[in-house]
Amino acid sequence: MVPKKAFLTKGFGVHKDKLASFELALRAAKIEKYNLVTVSSILPPNCKIIPRDEGLNDLKAGAIVHCVLARNQTNEPHRLVASAIGNAIPVNENNYGYISEHHSFGEDERKAGEYAEDLAATMLATTLGIEFDADSAWHEREQVYKASGHIFDTTHYCQVANGDPNGKWTTTVSALVFIE
Repeated sequence: MVPKKAFLTKGFGVHKDKLASFELALRAAKIEKYNLVTVSSILPPNCKIIPRDEGLNDLKAGAIVHCVLARNQTNEPHRLVASAIGNAIPVNENNYGYISEHHSFGEDERKAGEYAEDLAATMLATTLGIEFDADSAWHEREQVYKASGHIFDTTHYCQVANGDPNGKWTTTVSALVFIE
Protein backbone atom coordinates (compact mmCIF):
# COMPACT_ATOMS: atom_id res chain seq x y z
CA MET A 1 0.00 0.00 0.00
CA VAL A 2 1.37 3.37 -1.03
CA PRO A 3 -1.07 6.19 -0.24
CA LYS A 4 -1.95 8.58 -3.05
CA LYS A 5 -3.68 11.18 -0.84
CA ALA A 6 -3.55 12.47 2.72
CA PHE A 7 -5.24 15.11 4.84
CA LEU A 8 -4.44 17.03 7.99
CA THR A 9 -6.71 17.23 10.99
CA LYS A 10 -6.63 18.25 14.64
CA GLY A 11 -8.75 18.49 17.76
CA PHE A 12 -8.85 18.44 21.54
CA GLY A 13 -11.02 16.87 24.19
CA VAL A 14 -11.65 17.24 27.92
CA HIS A 15 -13.03 14.53 30.22
CA LYS A 16 -12.55 13.12 33.70
CA ASP A 17 -11.21 9.88 32.16
CA LYS A 18 -7.95 9.92 30.22
CA LEU A 19 -9.16 7.56 27.47
CA ALA A 20 -12.46 9.42 27.05
CA SER A 21 -10.51 12.66 26.70
CA PHE A 22 -8.54 11.08 23.85
CA GLU A 23 -11.77 9.86 22.23
CA LEU A 24 -13.22 13.37 22.37
CA ALA A 25 -10.07 14.78 20.76
CA LEU A 26 -10.41 12.22 17.94
CA ARG A 27 -14.08 13.21 17.55
CA ALA A 28 -13.13 16.88 17.30
CA ALA A 29 -10.62 15.87 14.60
CA LYS A 30 -13.37 13.78 12.92
CA ILE A 31 -11.29 10.56 12.91
CA GLU A 32 -12.87 8.72 15.86
CA LYS A 33 -14.70 6.12 13.77
CA TYR A 34 -11.60 4.60 12.17
CA ASN A 35 -9.13 2.02 13.42
CA LEU A 36 -6.04 4.19 13.46
CA VAL A 37 -2.63 2.64 12.86
CA THR A 38 0.22 5.01 13.54
CA VAL A 39 3.12 4.98 11.12
CA SER A 40 6.43 6.79 10.96
CA SER A 41 7.57 9.75 8.99
CA ILE A 42 7.58 9.28 5.21
CA LEU A 43 5.31 11.21 2.85
CA PRO A 44 5.11 8.92 -0.20
CA PRO A 45 6.14 10.21 -3.63
CA ASN A 46 3.27 11.90 -5.49
CA CYS A 47 1.03 11.87 -2.40
CA LYS A 48 -1.30 14.86 -2.55
CA ILE A 49 -2.42 16.73 0.56
CA ILE A 50 -6.17 17.30 0.18
CA PRO A 51 -8.81 19.08 2.29
CA ARG A 52 -10.03 17.14 5.33
CA ASP A 53 -13.67 16.95 4.23
CA GLU A 54 -12.65 15.55 0.85
CA GLY A 55 -10.47 12.92 2.54
CA LEU A 56 -13.17 11.92 5.02
CA ASN A 57 -15.52 11.22 2.08
CA ASP A 58 -13.09 8.50 0.93
CA LEU A 59 -13.13 6.63 4.28
CA LYS A 60 -15.68 4.24 5.76
CA ALA A 61 -16.46 3.73 9.45
CA GLY A 62 -14.39 0.89 10.89
CA ALA A 63 -11.71 1.12 8.20
CA ILE A 64 -8.09 0.52 9.13
CA VAL A 65 -6.52 3.91 8.50
CA HIS A 66 -2.82 4.73 8.63
CA CYS A 67 -1.74 8.08 10.04
CA VAL A 68 1.09 10.01 11.59
CA LEU A 69 -0.37 11.03 14.95
CA ALA A 70 0.85 13.60 17.44
CA ARG A 71 -0.90 13.28 20.83
CA ASN A 72 -0.42 14.97 24.19
CA GLN A 73 -2.36 14.92 27.46
CA THR A 74 -2.43 16.56 30.86
CA ASN A 75 -4.60 16.61 33.94
CA GLU A 76 -2.72 19.58 35.41
CA PRO A 77 -4.93 22.68 35.60
CA HIS A 78 -4.02 25.36 33.04
CA ARG A 79 -0.95 23.47 31.73
CA LEU A 80 -0.48 24.31 28.04
CA VAL A 81 -0.23 21.18 25.87
CA ALA A 82 0.52 20.99 22.16
CA SER A 83 0.51 18.36 19.43
CA ALA A 84 1.94 19.29 16.05
CA ILE A 85 2.57 17.70 12.66
CA GLY A 86 5.26 19.09 10.36
CA ASN A 87 5.63 18.38 6.62
CA ALA A 88 8.51 18.82 4.22
CA ILE A 89 7.66 18.26 0.57
CA PRO A 90 10.38 17.93 -2.08
CA VAL A 91 10.33 19.86 -5.37
CA ASN A 92 10.56 16.59 -7.29
CA GLU A 93 7.22 14.94 -6.53
CA ASN A 94 8.73 11.57 -7.47
CA ASN A 95 10.85 11.78 -4.30
CA TYR A 96 9.50 11.13 -0.85
CA GLY A 97 9.04 13.82 1.78
CA TYR A 98 9.04 13.81 5.56
CA ILE A 99 6.42 14.15 8.25
CA SER A 100 7.26 14.83 11.88
CA GLU A 101 5.24 14.78 15.04
CA HIS A 102 5.97 16.95 18.07
CA HIS A 103 4.39 16.84 21.52
CA SER A 104 5.20 19.58 24.02
CA PHE A 105 4.21 21.43 27.14
CA GLY A 106 4.29 25.21 27.53
CA GLU A 107 4.68 25.98 23.81
CA ASP A 108 2.11 28.05 21.93
CA GLU A 109 0.80 27.03 18.51
CA ARG A 110 3.46 28.96 16.58
CA LYS A 111 6.41 27.63 18.56
CA ALA A 112 5.25 23.99 18.61
CA GLY A 113 4.22 24.12 14.95
CA GLU A 114 7.46 25.65 13.76
CA TYR A 115 9.43 23.08 15.76
CA ALA A 116 7.55 20.25 14.01
CA GLU A 117 8.07 21.93 10.63
CA ASP A 118 11.79 22.32 11.36
CA LEU A 119 12.07 18.63 12.29
CA ALA A 120 10.51 17.51 9.02
CA ALA A 121 12.59 19.92 6.93
CA THR A 122 15.80 18.92 8.67
CA MET A 123 15.12 15.21 8.09
CA LEU A 124 14.44 15.84 4.41
CA ALA A 125 17.43 18.16 4.03
CA THR A 126 19.84 15.60 5.48
CA THR A 127 18.64 12.91 3.04
CA LEU A 128 19.06 15.33 0.13
CA GLY A 129 22.58 16.30 1.20
CA ILE A 130 21.72 19.96 1.80
CA GLU A 131 24.40 21.57 3.93
CA PHE A 132 23.24 23.81 6.76
CA ASP A 133 24.24 24.96 10.22
CA ALA A 134 22.22 22.82 12.63
CA ASP A 135 22.66 25.48 15.33
CA SER A 136 21.21 28.33 13.27
CA ALA A 137 17.68 29.58 13.87
CA TRP A 138 14.77 27.86 12.10
CA HIS A 139 14.03 30.84 9.83
CA GLU A 140 17.66 30.92 8.68
CA ARG A 141 17.66 27.17 7.94
CA GLU A 142 14.27 27.47 6.23
CA GLN A 143 15.76 29.96 3.75
CA VAL A 144 18.74 27.65 3.11
CA TYR A 145 16.41 24.67 2.52
CA LYS A 146 14.20 26.55 0.08
CA ALA A 147 17.16 28.20 -1.67
CA SER A 148 18.68 24.74 -2.27
CA GLY A 149 16.06 24.11 -4.96
CA HIS A 150 15.24 20.67 -3.48
CA ILE A 151 12.55 21.46 -0.92
CA PHE A 152 9.29 22.81 -2.33
CA ASP A 153 7.31 23.49 0.81
CA THR A 154 7.27 23.10 4.56
CA THR A 155 4.14 23.42 6.68
CA HIS A 156 2.83 22.60 10.11
CA TYR A 157 -0.51 21.81 11.67
CA CYS A 158 -0.86 22.23 15.42
CA GLN A 159 -3.44 21.85 18.19
CA VAL A 160 -2.91 23.49 21.57
CA ALA A 161 -5.11 23.56 24.66
CA ASN A 162 -4.87 24.65 28.26
CA GLY A 163 -5.40 21.97 30.87
CA ASP A 164 -8.89 21.95 32.35
CA PRO A 165 -9.04 24.28 35.38
CA ASN A 166 -10.67 21.50 37.44
CA GLY A 167 -8.02 18.88 36.65
CA LYS A 168 -9.95 16.86 34.06
CA TRP A 169 -7.82 15.21 31.36
CA THR A 170 -7.16 17.47 28.38
CA THR A 171 -5.90 15.78 25.19
CA THR A 172 -4.66 17.34 21.96
CA VAL A 173 -4.20 15.51 18.66
CA SER A 174 -2.88 16.49 15.26
CA ALA A 175 -2.68 13.94 12.46
CA LEU A 176 -1.79 13.44 8.84
CA VAL A 177 -4.21 10.74 7.67
CA PHE A 178 -3.36 8.60 4.64
CA ILE A 179 -5.86 7.45 2.02
CA GLU A 180 -5.15 4.63 -0.44
